[in-house]
Amino acid sequence: MPRVKAGTTRHNRHKKVLKLTKGFRGTNNRLFKRAQEALLHAGQYAYVGRRLRKRDFRALWITRITAGLAMAEAKVSYSRFIKALKDSKVELNRKMLSELAVFDFSAFKKLVEKVQG
Repeated sequence: MPRVKAGTTRHNRHKKVLKLTKGFRGTNNRLFKRAQEALLHAGQYAYVGRRLRKRDFRALWITRITAGLAMAEAKVSYSRFIKALKDSKVELNRKMLSELAVFDFSAFKKLVEKVQG
């Protein structure tokens, strides 16, 4: 049998990697070996970033709720407010609570009064 060289297969694989690294700085988008390493690292950063984003948004929601409680002049901390919500069987998640605190403050204030009193 004749020897099969990897010409077109290798070329296509290299093209695919270089296409994915378009926009990377320096030789990371021109040299295959460097581009492949950069692509692996980029994938790792993206994976970690997807988890960090969830953490960051939850922190943002908690900050907004805390600020809303301060503006509503509620004499209750964030943690006690969440506990009071659970006890009164209000099933709003932190994202929706923060949306209320920012965009519909009157409804948020009524919710705080309902939970407190």
